[in-house]
Amino acid sequence: MSTAPDPSTAPDPGTAPDPSTEPEQVPAPEQAAAPVLVDRRAQNRRRNTWIGAAAAGVAAAVVAGVVLTATRGAEPAAAGDDAAGGATSTLTVGLTLEPTNLDIRTTSGVALDQVLIDNVYEGLLSRTADGTVGPGLATEWTVSEDATTYTFTLAAGATFSNGDALTSQDVVWSLDDLVTSEGVDSALLAPVADVTAPDDTTVVITLNAPDPDLEWALSGRAGLVLDADATNDRQTTAIGSGPFLLDSWKQGDSLTLVANPDYWGSAPAGVGTVVFRYLTDTNAAINALDSGDLDVLAPIDAILAEQVTRDDVELVEGDATDKFVLAFNNAVAPLDALRVRQAIRSAIDHPALVEARGGVDALLGGPIAPGDPGYEDLTDLYPHDVAKAKDLLAQAGYADGLDLTLTIPSFYGTTLADLLTSQLAEAGITLTVESVEFSTWLEDVYTNKDYQLSIVDHAESHDFASWADPTYYFAYDNAQVQDLVAQASVATSTDAADDLLAQAARIVSQDAAADWLTNFRTLTAVADSVHGFPTDAINSRLDVTGVTVDQA
Repeated sequence: MSTAPDPSTAPDPGTAPDPSTEPEQVPAPEQAAAPVLVDRRAQNRRRNTWIGAAAAGVAAAVVAGVVLTATRGAEPAAAGDDAAGGATSTLTVGLTLEPTNLDIRTTSGVALDQVLIDNVYEGLLSRTADGTVGPGLATEWTVSEDATTYTFTLAAGATFSNGDALTSQDVVWSLDDLVTSEGVDSALLAPVADVTAPDDTTVVITLNAPDPDLEWALSGRAGLVLDADATNDRQTTAIGSGPFLLDSWKQGDSLTLVANPDYWGSAPAGVGTVVFRYLTDTNAAINALDSGDLDVLAPIDAILAEQVTRDDVELVEGDATDKFVLAFNNAVAPLDALRVRQAIRSAIDHPALVEARGGVDALLGGPIAPGDPGYEDLTDLYPHDVAKAKDLLAQAGYADGLDLTLTIPSFYGTTLADLLTSQLAEAGITLTVESVEFSTWLEDVYTNKDYQLSIVDHAESHDFASWADPTYYFAYDNAQVQDLVAQASVATSTDAADDLLAQAARIVSQDAAADWLTNFRTLTAVADSVHGFPTDAINSRLDVTGVTVDQA
């Protein structure tokens, strides 16, 4: 297999930063007392990427003959009590972000992952909301002593929704096609040297070197198994092996799934129909919830949640690895100057941002969120200090102030942009806010890197490697970070990899490569008639297989 870069996460390179214009390295800001955190999750939660107790934390451990039971729909982080729903009922869910098309191979963004992964498409491995990797289409697998050969056994009788049998040849084709087409997350398969199918139910993946994140990759887009013989247009249709079928997509309005009557697995859909309605206007979403047009609003704006008048709705907080990032274009002036970036970070009052968003979010001081590998609390690196921000600007040559443009996707509203405008103004930084459609943001900011500042929710987990990619839209180029990430990718234990990532994340944060406004924690509005709806990590995936709805 080739190791072509992933275009979805590494846009066209453009002009690389000129080393001669690299910002001078001044000391990182002095340590300060950490502010009070509102994060209520367990700080030491770790990923589970190795099979069996003997292999915990050691990639080189021998893992042979370990049988794992498929876990479709098992124990979701959910709202509501257990109840019998029935596969004839309908679930209507309000969402914010709609995909631009349905091609899970070539179209980036979590809008597709939310509705299609687990529901329509299934992966070689699966993933729970807390990041635990488990069986998927592969019910068991073994790892060689040197951790370079993975042997997967596929579930017997698996089929695609068009009736085609799902065999190991489909797995081989799916992985190879992803890499050769440079599809979304193809870069995660860079360590793969070969994929073979000794028989119809066995897949062997051989690596060039141990990769502690391979199983994680195979539980996401990189591990999705598509029908090698299908000729459907993936931009408008979807053929998968999951418990739901794509019934219709009305662009700008809704996407509808129906239960797969021929689902091969042991945990079929609990409802007959799921309608995902796309409501970019938050007030319209609240009205739809209040009127009973929605059973679930995921997520609901924490501030506007106070306006909900419907009595039979529960508001449920959920954990996530989402990072609301104030992105800096590190390759353009004046953001290529370290002191300017440090000034911006020092001028931001992060607890005020959390409060303004309803108090549900958590503080976040760096590029790795709690629950992800390499997390360290870095909130003390840049305490709110307007005087220091002004001094840093003066040192950078902007004693009289600085004008910057902030480009944001329109569906985020104005809360964060307005507050940032006010906070930065106190330090002498004037923001001009440009609100654009998401398609425009993808083209101008994400792809062409034509921006100064931007705000976006990075809902992806395990995504720190983007900071080691200078072609990514952050345009951040740091050889030390790149080296640490490279070392982490071949580490022989999760602890070693986590330590290397933590070192790299601290450098990125000290270097003020961006500002991490909040760790976006979600608030989901769930009707009392709905049971088993997931409420953790809902901005990345929404497995609705185990959801039931009381019959009227």
